[in-house]
Amino acid sequence: MAGRLARRDRTFNVWPGYVDALTTLLLSVVFLLTIFVTGQFFLSQELSGRDTVLERLNRQISELTDLLSLERSGKRALEESAASLRANLSGSEAERRRLQALLATDQGAQGKAAELGRQLDAEKGATARALSQVDLLSQQISAMRQQLAALEDALAASETRDRESQARIADLGSRLNVALAQRVQELARYRSDFFGRLRQILGNRPDIRIVGDRFVLQSEVLFSAGQAVLKPEAGPEIDRIASAILELNRQIPADIPWVLRVDGHTDARPISSSQFPSNWALSAARAIAVVQYLVGKGIPPQRLLAGAFGEFQPLDAGTTEEAYSRNRRIEMKLTER
Repeated sequence: MAGRLARRDRTFNVWPGYVDALTTLLLSVVFLLTIFVTGQFFLSQELSGRDTVLERLNRQISELTDLLSLERSGKRALEESAASLRANLSGSEAERRRLQALLATDQGAQGKAAELGRQLDAEKGATARALSQVDLLSQQISAMRQQLAALEDALAASETRDRESQARIADLGSRLNVALAQRVQELARYRSDFFGRLRQILGNRPDIRIVGDRFVLQSEVLFSAGQAVLKPEAGPEIDRIASAILELNRQIPADIPWVLRVDGHTDARPISSSQFPSNWALSAARAIAVVQYLVGKGIPPQRLLAGAFGEFQPLDAGTTEEAYSRNRRIEMKLTER
């Protein structure tokens, strides 16, 4: 080929230069391509290794990322667990404080429980005593019921007897009323006889008179003014009255309960002395003086009654001396006891 080129160079002097140049250029290009290919090969190898390394790194990074995410998840879990533990710890602390407070109060509660136990025992004892008392009261109530039943039976029998007694009492009452009416009639007859006998004995004297069922003597006949001592000249008058009463006592049957009531009366003019502080005292003393005189004449004291009216039962409401004289009196009345 070199010879062919040499011939051509001898023929044509231009072309060998071009050929050499092209060859050189071609060789240079081939060299460059070889270098480029080699470089590309090494580069591809390098890049391939780098890709492998990068892929490995990526895998490592991915693994690290996963580990990091797991670590973060674990950290969050740990944080949550720590928060939960802190919350539990706080609750435990609160519970511990509460338990300590309960423990502190439990001692007082134990003391109270002991006291309550003692009180409960006392209440049990009191309840037992109360139950025994209730049993005793029940027995007593049962006995009282039996007694009440017996009393009711006795009351029924008593009511029956009472009705019978009431019937007998009513009958006796009617009989007694009849008897009393008869006795009153008899006493009225004896009273009439008594006053008739007194009229015969005393005569028609102005200072001794009969007013209705009463025998009235003026005080001047028996007593001095302001005195309760019988005057000597009053004796014969009272003796005649006493004889009439004694005769009447012999005539009236003993079963008739009669009395002779002697009443003292004064006028309305007040009296006040050491002996007689009031007209009431004066009238009582005069009535008692007459009664005592009659007893001295033999009249039974159980048949005499002394009464005092003072100035409160006047016969004359006037204020003259005549009215005062009429009101000063001794009244005798035959009546029932």
